[in-house]
Amino acid sequence: MPLANPISASETCTMNIHFSKMHGLGNDFMVINAIDQPLHPCAELIRQWSDRRTGIGFDQLLLVEPTDRDDADFRYRIYNADGGEVEQCGNGARCFARFVSDRGLTNRTSIPVHTGNNIIVLNIRDDGQVQVDMGTPRFAPETLPFSAQQQERYILALADCAIEVGAVSLGNPHAVMLVEDVRQAPVAALGPQIVTHESFPQGVNAGFMQIIDANHISLRVYERGVGETAACGTGACAAVAVGRHWQMLDEHVEVSLAGGKLGVVWPGEGSPVLMTGPAEHVFDGVIAM
Repeated sequence: MPLANPISASETCTMNIHFSKMHGLGNDFMVINAIDQPLHPCAELIRQWSDRRTGIGFDQLLLVEPTDRDDADFRYRIYNADGGEVEQCGNGARCFARFVSDRGLTNRTSIPVHTGNNIIVLNIRDDGQVQVDMGTPRFAPETLPFSAQQQERYILALADCAIEVGAVSLGNPHAVMLVEDVRQAPVAALGPQIVTHESFPQGVNAGFMQIIDANHISLRVYERGVGETAACGTGACAAVAVGRHWQMLDEHVEVSLAGGKLGVVWPGEGSPVLMTGPAEHVFDGVIAM
C-alpha cells in the first residue's frame, strides 16, 4: 500500500490521534493505526506520551503501518519509552495481532508482519491467546551486534564485578545471566550497566534467569530504553534459547515473569522459537497533537 503523507510534529498541533492502550502480562503499549492516520512521531513526543504521570504511560509505542513487502500483511514498528526505535517486541507482537484483528484490519488468524529486517508470524488461537513465531535465534556476535569472539559464554566486566552471560539475537539483542534467586537478583544495579556496556554498540536487553527445572524458569528483564518491565516476550525467548544452548533446558519451557507466564517452545538449532501468551485491551483514547 502507498503511504499517505506523514504527519510531522509541526503539522499535528490541531490533530486528534486515536489510539488503544494494551498490555501483555503488564508490559504495556500505546497502539496506533498508522495506516488510516499515518505519522512519524519524534522522540520528544514519544517521551511525553510515555510519561506515566503527565502522559498516557507505556513501555513501548506500537505503530501499525502498511508494508510494501509481498510476504507480509503489515509493517510493525516499535518505539521504546525513551523515543528510540527498536527491532522487536514479543509482548507487543501479541498485542499487535489482537489490535489488527479486533479493528477489522485483517480477517486472518495467521498474520505475517514485517518488523526491522525480519518477518514474524502472529497466530491468534481459538482460546484468545496469541502464538508468535519469533524466528530463529542467532548466536553469532555480529548479529546483535556484540564485539566479542564466538563462544558459548562471555565475561562482561562491570563497575564492581564481572558476570558471565549468554548473548543471542531474536531480532533484538539480549544478554542473559544465571542467578540463584530471581527475586534477589541485582537487576536495578547491574541492569543499567549491562544495557549500556561498551561491548554492545547498539545496546542490549539484560535478562536475569533462575532455572527452576528443565521445563520452568523465572525471569526478570531490564530493557534498553525502558528499564525493568513486568514482562518481556523476546527476553523470555532469549533466556530459553540461551538455556537450551547451554544444555540446561528442555524444548518446552514455562517462563514466569512478574506479570504472568509465557509458554516458549524451541526445538533447537535452526528452528524458530514459538512464544504463546495473552494480549489484553485496556482502553481506547484520543490525544490531541
